[in-house]
Parts: sequence; C-alpha cells; structure tokens
Amino acid sequence: MIRLGEKQILTVTRMKDFGVYLANEEDNSEEAVLLPKKEVPQNTQVGTQLEVFIYRDSSDRLIATTATPKILLGKTAPLLVKQVTKIGAFLDWGLPKDLLLPFKEQITRVKEGEEYLVALYIDKSSRLCATMKVYQYLDTHSPYEKEDHAQGYIYQIHPEYGAFVAVDGMYHGLIPLREFKGRYSLGEKVHVRIVRVRDDGRLELSLHEKIPFQIDLDAAKVMEVIESYAGVLPFTEKASPAVVERETGLSKAAFKRAVGRLLRNGKITIENGVIRKIKD
Repeated sequence: MIRLGEKQILTVTRMKDFGVYLANEEDNSEEAVLLPKKEVPQNTQVGTQLEVFIYRDSSDRLIATTATPKILLGKTAPLLVKQVTKIGAFLDWGLPKDLLLPFKEQITRVKEGEEYLVALYIDKSSRLCATMKVYQYLDTHSPYEKEDHAQGYIYQIHPEYGAFVAVDGMYHGLIPLREFKGRYSLGEKVHVRIVRVRDDGRLELSLHEKIPFQIDLDAAKVMEVIESYAGVLPFTEKASPAVVERETGLSKAAFKRAVGRLLRNGKITIENGVIRKIKD
C-alpha cells in the first residue's frame, strides 16, 4: 500500500518520458504513483528502489517526490505562513504545492510571514492538511529533567489550569495558572524551565527562573519600563496588580522584589508616588 504523507521505499515498475511509476513490491495491488522526470535519479531503471514522500499535486492526484518535506504525517513542526486566503492559510513545508491550514484548524488567526507550530493530518477528503490543535500529536517521552531549559509553543490557554505548551514542539507541557503571569498569546514561542517531570511523563513548566536569578531578570525588565517613561514611572509597588501586570508583564509580588533590588542597588528612588531612575 502506498501511504500518503509518509516517506517510504517504493520500486520502479514502469519508465515513461515524463517520469517513472513506483509501486510497493510487497503489495499485490496494481497501485502506482508517478515520480516526475526532473526528480528521477540518474541510472534509475525498472526494479530500482527509491525512498520517496507521497503527497497530492495541484490536480489532487497522488504524486511522489524525493525531497523531504519539513513535516511528516502525525508529526509536528513550526511552519511559515506564505499566504492567508478565504479558505485558510497556506504554509511553506518545502514542497512545490503549499500546505493548507484550514480556518477551523487554527487556534488563533495567523499572519503572513509568521511561523506557527502545526501537525500534519489527513482530512475527510483524503488530503494532507495542517492543524494548530496539536495535543493528540504530542509525546510524553521527553529527554528533560528537573531544572532543564527548553523552548515551546503555547497551544491552549485554560482559565483554570494555565497554559498548555508543546515543548520543543513535540512534548506535553503545562505552565500552571499560578506561574502563568504576563502577556502571552496562543501560538507564541516561549522559553521555559522544567519544574517537574510527572509520573506520566508530562512536564510541569515555569516561565521564570528560580527567585534569586529571576529577580535580576525582572529588575532589568522594570528598568526598561522606567526608561520607556523617560525615567519616571507614574506608579509604585503600591499600584494595583492589574496596573502592574498591564504595564510590566509581572505579578505584583515579582514587581515588588524587582523594585527592592533596584533600590538596594541605587538605581532608583521612590517619592511622591513615582519611581524615578537615578541618572548614571
């Protein structure tokens, strides 16, 4: 059987001016697929075995290619959006015919020129398509241990549990609600720290470092915000949590720790309800 969306080794059964036809030697059916002439390796003849990928051409016919696409059936990969149309977005997956990401398979509206994590599946019409709903394609057998660091993509935000992350685009991960502070969006790529590897293999994550190191990072972020206000931040650590998070992306507790660090280091002063940068 010739398998759509997968790499496989097939045998040349017929040779034509426009290419060669390939079939599965172990299959008794007469099913064959064309490998276009421009992709046929030199010295190919009847009986030659070739490793190819099977997809559908612009006429919706099965076709073989010796090229390796950027994603295979049932796998995930970050792909670039080349075009957004009325039926969905078309992604660059390394083959002449772009890959369709239907609107119904998008977790957020995508933009041309941006990269998004997707999985490859076969739709009801037996066509290869992409989906941003990647949960079922993720694995629990990651190489990570506690305190390791990784990259991941946010693919779901739950109001009770937090943010679900595809670590390395392929492993199950969760940033618990208590850790999920700041301005983040679906599809966003994030840097995470592995807090715990659960018994089922799923990863518990944090967007932050351990507190001593994280304070320095947060202090630098607060200083950037102060500088964006021309050196005078119009609120202090007494502001509401909503104001702090909106302006800095930090929780109020993290903001207070960062402000404390800047005060102790002589970088700022607090007076009359504002935080003022001390000039170098």
